[in-house]
Amino acid sequence: MENKITKNTLEIAREFLGKKVSVVFDRPLGSKHPKHGFVYEVNYGYIPNVFASDGEELDVYYLGTDESLEGAEGIVIAIIHRENDDDDKLVVTQEGKQMTDEEILTSVNFQEKYFKSKVIRI
Repeated sequence: MENKITKNTLEIAREFLGKKVSVVFDRPLGSKHPKHGFVYEVNYGYIPNVFASDGEELDVYYLGTDESLEGAEGIVIAIIHRENDDDDKLVVTQEGKQMTDEEILTSVNFQEKYFKSKVIRI
């Protein structure tokens, strides 16, 4: 029997709002995108074994640190919802850290400028 994902990425991402998660960074701060060549201005990774509707693990922007990381824990404070692409991203920060929508969008603009994105919260 095939394991089919029936939820879109936004529905999957909403389940994590406000929760503590562990993140693995496959594109740490300062690394280059393997295909498009832009530099990651934040740590970017995924939640292991949680799959988005594209069959890949659920993507995460980890904000609030200037350190390049291999992994970290944090709280999901928001979702970057792409209105023109079903590839939403979780926004994770250290526990207790707050960020405005504008601060979040500024932090992820290096990649999100190619999409029509907005911040979704609880």
